[in-house]
Amino acid sequence: MTGDPDIHVIEAIGRCRIVVRDGVVLEVGPPIIRECPLARRFARPVHPITPEAVKENIEHRIRSFGMCSAERQVLSSGEYVGFGASELISYGLSSHRFDAAVIACEGAGTVIASTPELVQGIGGRMSGLVRTSPIPGVIASIELNGGIIPFRDTAALDQPGGVRVACASGYEKIAVTVVLPSDAREVRDICPNAFIIAVHTTGISTEDAASYAGTCDIVTACASRAVREVAGPRALIQAGSSIPVFAMTPEAKRLILEKVGEAGGQFLVTGARLPFTGDTLPGPLV
Repeated sequence: MTGDPDIHVIEAIGRCRIVVRDGVVLEVGPPIIRECPLARRFARPVHPITPEAVKENIEHRIRSFGMCSAERQVLSSGEYVGFGASELISYGLSSHRFDAAVIACEGAGTVIASTPELVQGIGGRMSGLVRTSPIPGVIASIELNGGIIPFRDTAALDQPGGVRVACASGYEKIAVTVVLPSDAREVRDICPNAFIIAVHTTGISTEDAASYAGTCDIVTACASRAVREVAGPRALIQAGSSIPVFAMTPEAKRLILEKVGEAGGQFLVTGARLPFTGDTLPGPLV
């Protein structure tokens, strides 16, 4: 494998820019929001969001499940949030609505996964990956568990390219996470029936929110004001109130309602003008 030395760049927890090299957190930039309801519920809670608290959280992840290291645990069967991207994709795989998912993992880049456990093990523990480099141990673990790594020599983050490889590998019902509107449009051109989920939307522009709303099946709101204002009113259904997930297509609406139907616990189902805002929001919305 070739490429840069072991280095991983993540935008997470208030969209801080985090740099990890050789298992050490080298840099944590300033957050663009001060608080997040989800971050309060982390195994290592972050409240308020400060570079120091974020650094402690990332170091906890490195110790607990090997993030950004060869000891990375890539399988999980537990849910971290009810309607997160990985939880929805995992449910879609288990219910055979999807037969593969194109996601991203530090140490591997774009990954094609076909089991709920691999999707949840990777995606439930990682968000906002900006740049990564190959880690042979991570690549070996993913491949041992049935994953395909299209760009194993470089660990490139190329979701449209991953969708091309998934199609060439015989998959027909593909879910994919994207962090760029241009990627969403390219995926839609490559595979018109792909199920596209826009993630990592904090701080995006009104134009990007509109592009996502017109292209994606699901748009996650994160701490984005634009997503709430642009995608929210166009959504068919909203899951969650503090950090909502907007279903933009009938397929997405069915996926969420089917997941609710099979889930344990209690749910409130009501009609409302969207977006519906809960009592606790990320602050500030940006």
